[in-house]
Amino acid sequence: MGRVIGPYGVKGWVKIHAYTENRATLLDYPAWWIRPRAGSTNAEGGWREYAIEASREHGATLIAQLAGIGDREAAAALKGADIAVPRTMLPAAGRNEIYYSDLVGLEVVNRQGARLGKVSTVQDFGAHPVLCVMDAATTVERMIPFVAVYVDGVDVAAGRIDVDWQLDY
Repeated sequence: MGRVIGPYGVKGWVKIHAYTENRATLLDYPAWWIRPRAGSTNAEGGWREYAIEASREHGATLIAQLAGIGDREAAAALKGADIAVPRTMLPAAGRNEIYYSDLVGLEVVNRQGARLGKVSTVQDFGAHPVLCVMDAATTVERMIPFVAVYVDGVDVAAGRIDVDWQLDY
């Protein structure tokens, strides 16, 4: 849902870059799960829940005071950490909407019936999301724009995404 980009002030607040379409929606949750980046001084290896004591928008970012983070050093130790919320707290996807996480693991098949691999991640570089499709048999990774011109359909229940994409692209 976001990433800690650094400390804010001297009282333990953190500055956040939200990945949500509307960044302010991240402020709607009473707690976040935070996983420090690998190699950080605070890398305990897993996710930890932090209650949000206070938060607000601040320019193009968000700032938040997390329970248990009381000074600048503790906030700085979280720089680069991932922010998530439990899936059960997210609203249901609307009509013609899907969470990126629902795409991970789906088999990608082109119009000729050739299997291109499975979605390993979904990246959003600004213009549109991109499916990272890994073919385990050939170790080829394909980057397929997740847009209507290339994606014919998504069937999460069947575990399949149909695309207009060739093996040699």
